[in-house]
Amino acid sequence: MGSCLSAESRSPRPGTPSSPAFGVRKRKNCKKRPGFRNSSFDFRREEPLHRIPGRLFLNGSSDIASLFTQQGKKGTNQDAMIVWENFGSRTDAVFCGVFDGHGPYGHMVAKRVRDSLPLKLTAHWEMNATSEAVLKEISLNTTGSMNSEDASFVSADEEPRASVDPEDAEKHPENFQILKESFLKAFKVMDGELKVHANFDCFCSGTTAVTLVKQGQYLVLGNVGDSRAVLGTRDKDDSLVAVQMTVDLKPNLPAEAERIRKCKGRVFALQDEPEVARVWLPNNDSPGLAMARAFGDFCLKDFGLISVPDISYRHLTEKDEFIVLATDGIWDVLSNKEVVDIVASVSSRSSAARALVKSAVRAWRYKYPTSKIDDCAVVCLFLESNDLSTASNIKDNEQLASVDQADNGRQKEDDLPGLTCLDRAGGNAVEDTTKQDEMQLECGIEWSALEGVSRVNTMLNLPRFVPGKEGKNAAGEAKTRK
Repeated sequence: MGSCLSAESRSPRPGTPSSPAFGVRKRKNCKKRPGFRNSSFDFRREEPLHRIPGRLFLNGSSDIASLFTQQGKKGTNQDAMIVWENFGSRTDAVFCGVFDGHGPYGHMVAKRVRDSLPLKLTAHWEMNATSEAVLKEISLNTTGSMNSEDASFVSADEEPRASVDPEDAEKHPENFQILKESFLKAFKVMDGELKVHANFDCFCSGTTAVTLVKQGQYLVLGNVGDSRAVLGTRDKDDSLVAVQMTVDLKPNLPAEAERIRKCKGRVFALQDEPEVARVWLPNNDSPGLAMARAFGDFCLKDFGLISVPDISYRHLTEKDEFIVLATDGIWDVLSNKEVVDIVASVSSRSSAARALVKSAVRAWRYKYPTSKIDDCAVVCLFLESNDLSTASNIKDNEQLASVDQADNGRQKEDDLPGLTCLDRAGGNAVEDTTKQDEMQLECGIEWSALEGVSRVNTMLNLPRFVPGKEGKNAAGEAKTRK
């Protein structure tokens, strides 16, 4: 298989992930800023992801977070999740995200975004923060010797940045604007990398992503798709309430539908599910995607589907207790209030995510007994960790491991071989091995399409990944549902 270079590998930038074998060549082609050698991103480039302290992506918990995912009845678990403490080597920062894949290669897309997006985000965050510091220093040095017209001229010559509302600039701290730009750039680069990925086809496969960066008391969220973030907080009467922090970016939203139709895409719902709006190609009743924004799904990117994240900000207070990030397997059967009540009622915070998933599974069986249960993934981020001990975490982790030993082992084997090949320049041999390993692992999973009907399929006329078959062959055997 020929080498397929991403935009990053063609144009090396400081902080770009690269394998050690190509570090020498890249150092010849780019100049590092003084002091960049000891940056946090250089460390992560050399350190395998699964060995980085504070980075969690399997079922378990830490002092501040609880994670749990469970495969549904639709096939391979296409959900992924991550919690990364000390994010960007900032002791007060944490990154969280959940990702819901769809299409034949959705499980691979979700894991790729889970592994690569945080690296791209911290790289752009570091570069943007450094640029802001340099510009501020220049501004201070030139104060008094430059009039307002000169200042505006210098600003006009700078690289275009994300548009900033003057009112937002007043309400939000400077760090929000830096993170906002970093989110926009990281999501754009991530989607571009998926487009040229050599080892799996993202033409009809993709993933959602609901992500956040918490630094101190400031919270910034970036969201594409229909996964959701909900805050558990106290109102003025000290009652626990749920605050939805993201918008489910579905095609039925007026602004989303208008953009899609302007790009010649079509938005309509089928007669047997009138509440589910879907995105369709102009002249073909496919693929019927049930979201308006997503990574991948390049068959629709010319017809209104975008990967630009919806970015929001919140200043946390002492009344805010926890944040729940979850895929639609949770939200399809549980309300926001039910979710925060379940999380708040657990005896140990370390088991919160698991308790929530188990409650959702029971709700699926009760509300939709003839439907196939969807995959579920949950991240619970607790804003204060004073009553969650490390000892209890270890105990609960051991219990989780004993219950989900097979699932965790499969995920671990599936993830680890591919973690060292984030930079695909010359990495085809490693990634080919990763793909073969994934195919072999999935062959051990048997499931039946007759177990029940799907309540809401993300895509209608494409199958989920079928063990033992190539994605293209499986897609070709699918029948279009009209």
